[in-house]
Amino acid sequence: MSWQNNGDGDRPNPWGNGQKGGGGRGGGNEPNLDEAIRKGQEALKNALPGGKGGPLLIILILLLFWVGMGIYRVQPNEQGVVLRFGERTILTGPGLHWHMPYPIETVEVRGVTNEETISIGNRAASSRRSGSLDESLMLTQDENIVDVRFNVVWQIKDLGNYLFKLRDPEGTIKAVAESVMRELVGQNRIVPIITTAREALQQQALEQISSTLDSYESGVRVLRVQIIESEAPEAVKDAFLDVQRAEADQQRSRNEAARYANEVIPAAQGEAERMTQQAEAYRAQTVARAEGEAARFTSVYNEYVLAKDVTRKRIYLETMEGILSGMDKIILEGEGSGVVPYLPLNELNKSKSGGQ
Repeated sequence: MSWQNNGDGDRPNPWGNGQKGGGGRGGGNEPNLDEAIRKGQEALKNALPGGKGGPLLIILILLLFWVGMGIYRVQPNEQGVVLRFGERTILTGPGLHWHMPYPIETVEVRGVTNEETISIGNRAASSRRSGSLDESLMLTQDENIVDVRFNVVWQIKDLGNYLFKLRDPEGTIKAVAESVMRELVGQNRIVPIITTAREALQQQALEQISSTLDSYESGVRVLRVQIIESEAPEAVKDAFLDVQRAEADQQRSRNEAARYANEVIPAAQGEAERMTQQAEAYRAQTVARAEGEAARFTSVYNEYVLAKDVTRKRIYLETMEGILSGMDKIILEGEGSGVVPYLPLNELNKSKSGGQ
C-alpha cells in the first residue's frame, strides 16, 4: 500500500482521505488512527489464509501476552522457586528466567541475604517484656533461676526448604533457640553464666541451633547468637547480689590466706632445710673426729705392743706436756741444799715476763 499525498500543502498524509473537516480526530491536521487500525486489520486479514485474520490475530496477541507473563527476574540478593500446580520444581538463582505462566506455574521470589532477628525475652520500650514473662527464665545446674535474654540472627539459605519443609519457620527457629539455650543453661552454674561464660555459651548455642535446624531441612542459616543480658531475676536480684558480695569476700579471704601460706611455708621449709644441713654437717664432723681418734688410738696401741717401754714413756711425756703447758712453773735442777725458805718465784716470773 503506497502513501498518497492527501494532506495539506506539501505534507503527505498517509492516514486518510485528506479531508480537512471532522473526518479525523481533532480535525484535519491530526492522523485518523481508527482508519489506520482498520486498514492494518484488513491487510493482515488478506495476508492470512482464508481471509479470517481478526480472531487469529487476537488469539496470537493473547498467546504472546500469556507467554510473556512467565518472564521474571531474580535479583542478586534473591532466590526464586518455581511452583507447578503448587508443587515446587526448581530453585533459580539471580538473573532473567522464564516459567510456564499461571495457572500452570507460579514463582515465589524472596530475599536471601537479608538478616532477620528473632528476640527471646527482650524488654519493650516501657521496660516490660515484649514476649512471655517466663520465656527468658531458665534453671541452672546449681538450681538457681537466671534471666537470659538473647537474639538469634538468621537468613534464608534454601528458599524451597524454607517455604515447604516448615509450617512456621520463624516459630520453629524461636522454639529451637529457646530449647537449646535452656539445655545449655541447665549444664552450667549461675555465676559463670552471668560473668565469664557468655562467649562460650553463645558459640555452643550457635552450633547446636544450626545443627538442629539443618536436621529439619529448614533452609535457614543461623549467623550468630547474641546474649543481650544474663542476670538474676528482679525479685531476687538484691539478695543474689548480697550472696555474690559474700562469695567475693570469702574468695578474697581465701586468697589472702593462700598468699600468707605461700610466704610462711617456704620460709619454714628453708629453715628446716638449713637446720637439717647443719645437723648433717655436725654429724659428719663428729663421726670423722671419732674415727680419727679411734685410728690414732689404734696406731698408738700397735706401737705400744711393739715397744711397750718406749711407748709408755712417750705417752707419759705427751700427757705431762699437755698438763703443764698451760701452767706457770719453775724448773730447778740439781739437789742443792741451800734453798732459801722463801723465794717469790711467781713474782720473779711475772717480773721477767713483764720485762720482756
